[in-house]
Amino acid sequence: MPLRPLALSELQRLGEGLNRPEGVVVARDGRIWATDRGAAVAMVRADGFKRMGPAGGAPSGLAIDQKGRLLIANFGVETGVSGGLQRIDPATAQLETVAEAIDGRPLTASSFSAVAGDGTMYCTHSTSMKSMSAIQIDSAKDGFLYRIDAKGQPNIVARELHFPKGCCFDAGEKNLYVVQSFAGTVLRYARRRDGTLDPPKPYGPRLGAVPQEKLTPDQVAAMGARERNKLGFGEGCCFDAEGNLWVALVYANRIMAITPNFSISVIINDPEGQIVNMPTSLAFGGRDMCDLYIGMRGASYIVKARSPVPGLPLSHQR
Repeated sequence: MPLRPLALSELQRLGEGLNRPEGVVVARDGRIWATDRGAAVAMVRADGFKRMGPAGGAPSGLAIDQKGRLLIANFGVETGVSGGLQRIDPATAQLETVAEAIDGRPLTASSFSAVAGDGTMYCTHSTSMKSMSAIQIDSAKDGFLYRIDAKGQPNIVARELHFPKGCCFDAGEKNLYVVQSFAGTVLRYARRRDGTLDPPKPYGPRLGAVPQEKLTPDQVAAMGARERNKLGFGEGCCFDAEGNLWVALVYANRIMAITPNFSISVIINDPEGQIVNMPTSLAFGGRDMCDLYIGMRGASYIVKARSPVPGLPLSHQR
């Protein structure tokens, strides 16, 4: 079936009461997990949610590895806590640190991770700044992408990124895609056999407008709804089975898809944030992979909808 817009009436709230559920992912067994600042993660159910693990981090993106463990990327720069990558085993609720520093420098702003079929993990790191108050949308390209190799060692595989956020693989995992939030663009990295990456190439058109004046994220969030609805600051991303790359536009309250021929298809548009309020992540699940879940920064719940096309299964869902 072709892509089509979804009406707000088709969206369902899940997990009312969650504390900033920015990341969302669906396990192979169908369980829905979301990040939650009242714990490490939360399992979302039709009748609510159940928290797991200790609070105290700044969970942003969420992924699942080949052993069913949840990877939590912590955007620590926002709250002054560690900004590394953690892992929690749902079977034991044991939380461990996967990466907290690279070359002796502490990680401060891990955002989203992606896991390849061979177990290699990649994670975006939005900025090297130590305070959100210093971040402006025209700030230097000081973000990077790091990889956890087979020995568990983190190393940087791409540099000079403009506030990178979401990342994902396409079918076959030949390419890794990274959303440059402050540039309003997507980059595609061809993946080599050893897990390193070729230089990036632009993928698709600009996601929307990007103001040229010096503004902080708080100033952007304070804009009027109509002005924000034009902005192209992307966050989470994922592919569907038809090769469309879905992207959540956090300030625009919009979910869009870049088609294989590089046209833009708007799936959800909620300028006033009635239901979709600052969307940050996307995940597909269900028996037919047509259940779409949306994590958000500006709401105390996640959203579920029925997608017009099935999602591309992630490595842990295959």
